[in-house]
Amino acid sequence: MTTAGLGVPVKLLHESLGHIITVELKTGQLYRGKLAEAEDNLNISLKDITVTGRDGRVSQLDQVYIRGSMVRFFIVPDMLQNAPMFKRVGPNAMKGRGIGTARGRATIMRANGKSLAQQFLDADVEWRLLLVVSDDEYPTNTAF
Repeated sequence: MTTAGLGVPVKLLHESLGHIITVELKTGQLYRGKLAEAEDNLNISLKDITVTGRDGRVSQLDQVYIRGSMVRFFIVPDMLQNAPMFKRVGPNAMKGRGIGTARGRATIMRANGKSLAQQFLDADVEWRLLLVVSDDEYPTNTAF
């Protein structure tokens, strides 16, 4: 299997093999168990599962197969934040690549020396600052 064309979320899911993960389905059910298998289309197989229904009832299952299109989100172990796939993110991630023939903001930013990863990091910092300012300046009962 080649991982060159896979996105970071799929690679992260593959890195989670053998670890305990939590999956929330579109139905609202939570499945927490050991990730036995993961496919590129996000289909997964879990073992030793604890299922929490929408009503809060908890049950146990030995094994379950979940279709990827039914997944709302995955929660993976925190230790995977140091996974090798995140090492390329940074100011030099795009170093050595040309501007290309694409149009739009990304091309302009690359021409100005900013990689896509740096744009994301800059936007994330601005967003966090905005949230902090919003929380301090306005009381919670103020309507915008």
